[in-house]
This record gives sequence, C-alpha cells and structure tokens, in this order.
Amino acid sequence: MEDTYKRSIELTDSASARIMSVLETSDSSKFRVFVTGGGCSGFQYGFKFDKDEAFDDDVIDFKEFSLLVDSMSYPYLYGSTLDFVEDLSGAKFVIKNPNAKTTCGCGESFTV
Repeated sequence: MEDTYKRSIELTDSASARIMSVLETSDSSKFRVFVTGGGCSGFQYGFKFDKDEAFDDDVIDFKEFSLLVDSMSYPYLYGSTLDFVEDLSGAKFVIKNPNAKTTCGCGESFTV
C-alpha cells in the first residue's frame, strides 16, 4: 500500500542535516519556518530555532526534531520544500514555494 501522507512542508536531506547539526549545540528541539510582511516582493521567509510551540502551530515531526509553522504562515507555505544550499553567495535556507507567483532576485521574498 502506497503512503499518501503529505506534510505541509517537505525537507531536503541537506536542510534536515543542517537543522540537526545546529540542534546538537542548541537547547531547542524545534525549527520554526514562517512568513512575514516585507522584502522587496511583499513577503519574506523567516527561520529560527524555537523551544516553544504555540497553540496554533502545525507541528511536523521528523525523526530527530519537529518543524513548526504558525497558522498565518501555513497557507503561504503549504506544499513547499525547505532546502539548505551553500554556494558563492553563502550558506542559507531556501524555500521552493509552488504558491509564489514572483520572487525577488535573491529568492528571500515572494508575492502570492
């Protein structure tokens, strides 16, 4: 039987490895992904390590940690993939978001 369970956000192996490596030196066991107003395209992504989950968080459990998405960010991030990339511009988390209509040049802000 095929597993049809779909998480609201998927992680690449690179993102998962980076989160786990930072959590090893942190007292947190959760990683929060969120959307705020701002950026050159209207919305921007945010990331932080968090100890607490809010009552309205979508808690996505992975093997070694949990990913948190607040209820306001959830519809903007649903179906996205979180990746961690290292290139000439540096190392950063990147969201591949099927809901975004446009993004800025650096990929850190978007419009829906």
